[in-house]
Amino acid sequence: MRISLPARPDPARRLRQGFARWALARHGTASSTLLGQRNVYILPTRAGWFFGLTLLVLLVGSINYQLNLGYLFTFALAGSALMSMHVTHANLRGIELSLPAGDAAECYAGRPALLRLRLRGGRGAHWGLLARLDGGQPATLDLQPARQVDLPLAWTPPRRGLLDWPALVVETRYPFGLWRAWSVWRPPGRLWVYPAPAEPCPPLPPARPHPADAGTLLRPTAGDESDELRSWRDGDSLRRVVWRKSRERQWIVRAAGAAPANLLLSLDWEQVPAREDEQRLRQLCAWVLRARPGAQRWELRLPGRTLAAASGEEHARECLRLLATWGQRDAPHA
Repeated sequence: MRISLPARPDPARRLRQGFARWALARHGTASSTLLGQRNVYILPTRAGWFFGLTLLVLLVGSINYQLNLGYLFTFALAGSALMSMHVTHANLRGIELSLPAGDAAECYAGRPALLRLRLRGGRGAHWGLLARLDGGQPATLDLQPARQVDLPLAWTPPRRGLLDWPALVVETRYPFGLWRAWSVWRPPGRLWVYPAPAEPCPPLPPARPHPADAGTLLRPTAGDESDELRSWRDGDSLRRVVWRKSRERQWIVRAAGAAPANLLLSLDWEQVPAREDEQRLRQLCAWVLRARPGAQRWELRLPGRTLAAASGEEHARECLRLLATWGQRDAPHA
């Protein structure tokens, strides 16, 4: 019998997470931030700690054997390490971080969301910069003096709902890799994470007549100029004949015919054959995306919540936000 032991917590990781929370609470959230003395931190890297241990061994050997050249070599290396600490820290100072306006603030669960980070350089050049969102892939760049660069950063949300952007870390180890200087900033704004649409998309449920207007089911289209026209065929209705374009021996009819006017499409939770809640939400999301481009009106029915029938982009966005936050205790109003 194999017994699995619980995973031991990583003390270094817990320490880094605790420091990040302290830094965010200390500086807060703003639309932009300027990296300076108060929000840039620096510590030795693993290579830096090993380099320091090597210097200690050299110093002990020089003292033991009274080696003047050993003293010179040890203190020269120590001075270079201390100077590189100032260079590493100055490599981050003077950079301004912000977000360009107009970025999309929505994505689907399980798919990466892109955050465009804008960096503006200071008086000097900044080399070997690395930026990453917490849990995302890092991106590297060099920043020239007084230049502006937009850097796309990818991040996969852990769940659906209305989420805050994760903490952003900008760091550098230039020039020797002995020191790591970094800063923590939380980008402003929030991200709507919709359920991932089911693939392949199931067919839409059949539309039904609206109860209030069940007597009138059809209305003519807005005009015949944009409809596809064709010659008369046996079985075509006389209502579809375009008389002003027809001739004595050839009638012209609208191929599009009449459009449904009072048919209502109901996207109902109970109509989804899936058993799990997340699978139901995914299929409802796929239905909303399929119904969004057309002029057909649809309603969304969830347990305890119903959105009235409408159409268009605003109605689709309202439905997607309701699906994103359904079942969550801290769910905001869509």
